[in-house]
Amino acid sequence: MGLLEYVGFFFIPLLIIKKMKKPISMPTKLIAPCGMNCRLCRAFIRDKNICPGCRGDDRLKHEYCVTCKIKTCEEAKRGNFKYCFACSQYPCKRLRHMDKRYRSRYGMSVIGNLNEIQELGIRRFVRNQKEKWICPECGHLLCVHKPECISCGYAWYEKCAGKI
Repeated sequence: MGLLEYVGFFFIPLLIIKKMKKPISMPTKLIAPCGMNCRLCRAFIRDKNICPGCRGDDRLKHEYCVTCKIKTCEEAKRGNFKYCFACSQYPCKRLRHMDKRYRSRYGMSVIGNLNEIQELGIRRFVRNQKEKWICPECGHLLCVHKPECISCGYAWYEKCAGKI
């Protein structure tokens, strides 16, 4: 047929099929204690030596992720909490430093993420992340560490610069 694809009982134009978005998996366990969405990290998205996220198996991560000062924080271990906002030191110097770096380099605020999780809950936060980090051109998930969509090249960071 060429321009049409047979789906069930219907013929659908191929252009529509190509633009249809696949459901995006973003489990809540991929939200790190610091508020980083590991699903958006280049280490999670890459094809080889994929990182399982901050809450995943340490044997599968780079050393700098295993020894992360925020993830291995003594306050978090003592307090036994899931996210940094529950800490009496929140936001600590390390978290403020990371937040400043991520806001300026990648257009993401980990402190903003933590505040949103605290206010709305983790499930609503994840739903919002799925909407916020979708490429408007191709519908694929963006990588926070890349200024353009890795699927289609759309320059998303230029469009959001200064809005964080």
